[in-house]
Amino acid sequence: MSAKEEAVDTVRFLALLAIAVLIFRSFFLSPFNIPSESMQPRLLIGDYLLVNKMAYGYSKYSLPFSAPLIPGRIFARTPERGDVVVFKAPPVADNDYIKRVIGLPGDSVQVKDGIVWLNGTPLKREAIADFVIPVTPNMVEASRATGTLPCFSMEFEEVDAAGQRQCRYKQFRETLPNGKSYNILDIKDITEDNTPLTIVPAGHLFLMGDNRDRSADSRFPAMENQGIGLVPEENLVGHALVGMFSTDGSASWLNPISWLTAARWSRIGDGF
Repeated sequence: MSAKEEAVDTVRFLALLAIAVLIFRSFFLSPFNIPSESMQPRLLIGDYLLVNKMAYGYSKYSLPFSAPLIPGRIFARTPERGDVVVFKAPPVADNDYIKRVIGLPGDSVQVKDGIVWLNGTPLKREAIADFVIPVTPNMVEASRATGTLPCFSMEFEEVDAAGQRQCRYKQFRETLPNGKSYNILDIKDITEDNTPLTIVPAGHLFLMGDNRDRSADSRFPAMENQGIGLVPEENLVGHALVGMFSTDGSASWLNPISWLTAARWSRIGDGF
């Protein structure tokens, strides 16, 4: 085989490999990283997940750059309450967000004094041990980018016995009517602890972050970088499947040992 033929075969192989990867990521599994604190305590900045893109069917938002190659939504399935979903955030549907499904089509949802009322009944919520998280380099970097603090405010920051900065928050266990339970943070009183009654229309979902005071979710009108309103099911990208890696952001490219020490090994393999 000539050098030219070998080069053509190599290019053909790489092209086919790229197509195979593209198809796999578009229709089966895709990686997703957590850039914010909106889903604490379940998800931390620096977590990397695999998302099951088969879970709820496919729309153009399943494809790279939201290419309009799929009409409407095919093989559609509505999520269950409590599912953690990745979706294209209204109103512009340019960015991937991750939230928890609270209200399905036809449900009524209202927040009263921080308690979620679903179809006229308050969700069960019980206090559990405080959530304590070390202040990590990626938390500091994220807070600088948004002009906030690594902890919600200075009153929630403390120093442990080893001199490490950490955040301490009140934590609760919330349970949905289907029995799905998960931990949430309700740090302090905010305006969105009380919302109007909302009836979720057909084809839409009411989504909330587990960190109720740091989540721009369905309690807020759909405005870019401020809220998402009620999310069309067509915007769904997939269902959070499993944590595949997690880092605290302390790794340096020049120090290979730090690649290991920065990893949060206990978070790898956590399912949803």
